[in-house]
Parts: sequence; C-alpha cells; structure tokens
Amino acid sequence: MDYFKTPKDLRFACRQGSYKGPTSGHALGFIQTNLVILEDSDANEFETYCQKNSKACPILEVLKSGNTQPKKLAPDADISTDLPLYKIFKSGELSEELTNIKDIWQANFVTFLIGCSFSAEEALLKAGLTPKHLQSTGQVPMFVTNQPTKAAGKFYGPLVVSMRPYTRKDAKKAAKITKNYPMAHGGPIQIGNPESLGIIDINKPNYGNAVHLSDDEIPVFWACGVTPQEAIKRAKPSISITHSPGCMFVSDQRA
Repeated sequence: MDYFKTPKDLRFACRQGSYKGPTSGHALGFIQTNLVILEDSDANEFETYCQKNSKACPILEVLKSGNTQPKKLAPDADISTDLPLYKIFKSGELSEELTNIKDIWQANFVTFLIGCSFSAEEALLKAGLTPKHLQSTGQVPMFVTNQPTKAAGKFYGPLVVSMRPYTRKDAKKAAKITKNYPMAHGGPIQIGNPESLGIIDINKPNYGNAVHLSDDEIPVFWACGVTPQEAIKRAKPSISITHSPGCMFVSDQRA
C-alpha cells in the first residue's frame, strides 16, 4: 500500500474523492482527529460530555457557527471535504455515508475535532512496535466495552476502545510511549484482560477489522474517539455527522 507522506496530499485526495480509506499509517507524525458535527443547540451539552470523558474525548479544536476551516490545526483545510468518509446520523440512526458533506452543510453546525490514537503511531514505529493493523487492513479493531462514560444531559453511553496486540514486554514499552500523548488518549486503559471490559470475542470487533494475535501476544486497549458515536446513538440529536471509524481528519500539526 502506498501511504500519503503529507497531510495536505491526503486531504487533497479526500477532497477530490480519490481516497476513501483508513488514515492510519498516513502522514506519520502529524496529529489525526476524530470528528463530531452537531447543531449548535446540541453543542454545549456535547462539549460538557467530552470534558467529563477527556481520556476518550480530548477536544483539540472547536469550529463554531458553520465554520469549515480548522484555524488551529490546519488553516487551509475544509472540514466538509477533507476526510475520506463521513457518517450521517438522523435522530441517532445511521442514515448514510458520504465522501463529502458540502451539500448537507448547515450554517448552525458546530464541529469538534477530538484526539486520535493514530497520532502516536509514528512513535510506536520508531520504537520497533509496529501496530499490527498496519501490516494488514490498515483498520484498527475497536470494541464497545461494558465501561460507562460520564453522562452530560442526553449524551451518555459505553466507552469504546481500540486494540493493538503486543508481547507482554512490548506492551509495557507501548504503554510508556503512549502515556506521553494525552491528545491521543494517552496510555492504555487495560492490558491483557478483554473480559474485564466485557469483550467476549477478540476476533469480532464492533468497528474496524480484526487482527490476529500470535501465541505470545496479548491485547492492549486504548480509549477511543469512536466513543462519541455511541453517545450520539443514545442522545438522538436530529442530525449529527462523524468520521467513519478509522477515516480521520489529518491535521498540519505535529504530534
């Protein structure tokens, strides 16, 4: 697979509709973000939800009043075109997936850019800890857990985690590295015991694709920015837009 080296090249390909895949492994070393777009009437409550659950939902930038340009993270980007794939929810139900949202953009939309674990992957690669999903589909496996998040008004739901397998020795190294990236969910929340998170079958993720664990590997779990999508399903705002899991916004800021 050929990877985009720069965020601008990746965003341009998304804007042209020529790239619709996962962003893990692309533009290494740059901050990637999850995306949540809501009408302004829902924005304050959702922002409180993120603040209460900052491990899973670290807010990196908020775009208000229909603004599509993330002035802090990538001033020349357009949030309505520059992701590979968007999910559109109507009253909490998935309505459709689109490669851009220009035709459904509203002047009262508020955009939240939320930290993503992909931002720490360059550091893992440099340490010889290549995430296994990069060797296969490029889609990290993600699981809905039995761990509740803290509610804020109508926004509530379970924590979602991403998983990367490592040997026990390498899991400790990965934990030490990722704890230095709080904007990317920081260190893992659980190592080696999926049952404690309510995960019965490690080969059946709720989002993304499964990866094979070797006999000497254990699953390592990080908080995941797909958590808000579970909250949206329960809050049922009239309209909401998110990234498709694994298909992030890639910024110009270094991790």
